Amino acid sequence: MTANQTKKYLPRLIAWEVTRSCPLNCRHCRAAAINEPYPGELTTDQCLGLLDNINGFSKPIIILTGGEPMLREDIYDIAKYGTDIGLRMVMAPCGELVTEQAARKMLDSGIKRISLSIDGPDAESHDGFRGVDGAFDNVLKAAEAARSTGLEFQINTTVSSYNLGQLERILKLAVDLGAAAFHPFLLVPTGRGKELAHLELSPEEYEKTLNWIYDASLESPIQFKPTCAPHYHRIMRQRGSGRQHSASRSTGHPGGLDTLSRGCMGGTSFAFISHVGKVQICGFLDEEAGDLKSNGFDFEKIWFNSPLFNRMRNREEYNGRCGVCEFHNICGGCRARAFAMTGDYMAEEPFCTYTPRALQREDDGH
Repeated sequence: MTANQTKKYLPRLIAWEVTRSCPLNCRHCRAAAINEPYPGELTTDQCLGLLDNINGFSKPIIILTGGEPMLREDIYDIAKYGTDIGLRMVMAPCGELVTEQAARKMLDSGIKRISLSIDGPDAESHDGFRGVDGAFDNVLKAAEAARSTGLEFQINTTVSSYNLGQLERILKLAVDLGAAAFHPFLLVPTGRGKELAHLELSPEEYEKTLNWIYDASLESPIQFKPTCAPHYHRIMRQRGSGRQHSASRSTGHPGGLDTLSRGCMGGTSFAFISHVGKVQICGFLDEEAGDLKSNGFDFEKIWFNSPLFNRMRNREEYNGRCGVCEFHNICGGCRARAFAMTGDYMAEEPFCTYTPRALQREDDGH
């Protein structure tokens, strides 16, 4: 890889599954996690050494996720170490364990933001999706604990036909709770989520939903953008025409925070690290890019040398519409969704309705 390529492709965001153990039983869980210890999880020393390696060549945001990351007794030590060496540390807890005392510990360890998941605007809908009675009340208590201690939090929602009609109410709830941002995650049918394939939005519903999100984000008082929906970046370019999202008022960047990244960042600026040290382009695509345990916890080497990561960076490797689309460099299509639906992670995004200009010309006979 050339010096220019090395500079171009640096991890900006790493989701690190510090443990897979989890007290919830979410219907969409990519890991099908259970509330039991998992063998082979990284030791404290291995975790700190991994942070040193990452910090040696890049300064990404580190998302401490799970499972339930708060189940690790050393989680605050890990967070503080990352903070002390200059990394921005954030966390994705389930909510059940987030008390005011825990929130203060997070703040003391340097945690800048947490994410809390709400998949329905009331207990019946949320608890039904999360598989545990009382989960909704727990996440509301967690939001209040974060708000009262000054710990910034965002609300994440897994979007499917189960709750599509409730998105507006969930957004309002996020605003009312004092969240800094609302991030709907478009369902990717992996893990237990395979059983929810019948709840996956159709391509036409995806397009309609992403356009609704665009419209709502223009008026939202908090940052509002979808995740696992890379063609949203196409929609923003198609519809932007000088209008600014609410996020842009705080960032000073045209289009706000939404335009600062590519749709699918997997392998180009994002990576996922599993509970046992397997590196992937994201948590939803269970294809290994490298094994940290076998290479001495050298994440940098995997990042730059992994054939899988390098395929993600090469547009010539993409198939179907994604390979010829003029929006490829800002979208990329969801590789995990392509794999789940076709068995080929380089296939075209199966839930995008757009026909690239090159194919439109072919249809016109030009």
